Order: sequence, then structure tokens, then C-alpha cells
Amino acid sequence: MKNQSEQKKEQEHPFQRLQNLLTKLIAETPAGERLPSEPELATRLGVSRSTLREGMRAFEGQGLIRRRQGVGTFVVGNPKIIETGLEVLESIETLAAKIGLDVSMGDLSIRTIPASPVMADTLNVPPASDLVEVSRVIKTGRRPVAFLMDILPQDVIMPEDLQTGFTGSVLDLLLKRGNPHLSISYTEIQAVAASPEIARSLEIQRGDVLLMFTARLFTDSGRVIDYSYSYFLPGYFRFHVIRRVGNHSSGQSVLTGNHLDSDLHPHDELDAN
Repeated sequence: MKNQSEQKKEQEHPFQRLQNLLTKLIAETPAGERLPSEPELATRLGVSRSTLREGMRAFEGQGLIRRRQGVGTFVVGNPKIIETGLEVLESIETLAAKIGLDVSMGDLSIRTIPASPVMADTLNVPPASDLVEVSRVIKTGRRPVAFLMDILPQDVIMPEDLQTGFTGSVLDLLLKRGNPHLSISYTEIQAVAASPEIARSLEIQRGDVLLMFTARLFTDSGRVIDYSYSYFLPGYFRFHVIRRVGNHSSGQSVLTGNHLDSDLHPHDELDAN
């Protein structure tokens, strides 16, 4: 007669069994150590390489492992998570300081680009006029956790403004300057597959899932002065929204504490740049 442990294993779904085995393996491997190669691990666990990759994605999304193209998969441990509500716009540096997490800027690219018709319309500048594109990687320790890109008109920021003292946050730079006065950020949020360029920058696999914020930053006069793309590794960031149940009788809600007002302008502040 089979014991309870053997019966339980037989009842497990194959993918659930894989997840349990990977959980045990990762827990038993010291942080910083490399896991066995993908072919070796797939053979050891009795699954195909594609099934193994799918199983590993969940642990990478939690920030427990780190896959580097052509190098291997490493155990990270339990990273500190930057957790925040989406009601207020704050930089990664500001959010990290609140939990005592050291962050730094990795690769930085500053270049001048011509405004496409769409970007010219968005930023209210003449087509083909010069814009400043600022791309950089944000790290915790040696681990890249976010890729940020901001596009701004040159009457707002010049490349030389970013040559000294810039630590990674365009938002903090503009706030410190105090002019123009910033008001709101309209942000769209979606899950996307990492492109080859973003994957290289974040040292992940092409196609890995990232959280992407696409934002327009407004002044109090209603002008858009910054169009940005922010890519976050899910295992290192956790965003939430506190929402009240709508009042169907009047269609009104009141903004109280950290609760959202249903009548707020759709340009509520939603991203971390």
C-alpha cells in the first residue's frame, strides 16, 4: 500500500510538481550561486527545456532568481521590494530611500533626436525640432531593476544639464529646479515582453515579462513637457491602487486619506520616474 506522501505526489499536476521542486532547489542554493545549466536541470527534473523555462519565469518575476543570457541562472535571495500606491508621483530614488534601499544609476545615454510628427504633437513643438532623449538603467546593488527613458523639449532641459550631478531621476531634477511647476502625470500601464535592447540593459531574457509605464508629465498650465517609458522588473516593484466603491445613486465620491476620488481628472499621478 502506498503511503500518503507517495499518493500526494501522484495527485500533483506535473507543472505543480515542477514548481515544488524548483522552490526546494532555489531555497537550498545560497544567494549568488549559479543553478545547474538549463539542459542539466531539465534532465534532472524530467521536463522539457521549454517547460522548465516557463516554470522559472514565476521565480524570476518574484525576484528570486536572475537569468543572464549566455551566463546562467543565479539565485538572488529575497530582495527588498519597492512598494507604493499609484496616487502620488515619486521617483525610484525617493521610494527606495523610504525603505533604506540603495539604488544607483547604471548605463546612461543622452542624445538629441528629431521630433517625429506624433512626438511633436504630444510635446507641442515643431516637427523635426530637437528633443533630448535620456535613457538609463537603475540598479539595486549590482542588479538592474528598471530601464527608464524620458523625451523632453530643449527649452525644458538641455543635454549639458545632465552632465553633472544627475543621479537618474528627471522628475527629481525638474522638482529641484522648480520651474516649470509640475502638476499631474497621465500614465498607461501594461505588461510587455522585453525587447532585445531592454533585455540586454536589464540582463534578462528577451521576451521576459516587464511592467511598462508610458507617461505624459503636465505642468500646471496644461503643457506636456516630458514623455516617458519606464520598464520595471516585477519581482522588485509592487504597485497598488486604493479604490472606493462608487456611489451609484449620485455618481460622486470623496477623496479621503489615501482613497481616490472618482471625479478626479484622468491624469492622476501614476508612475515612478
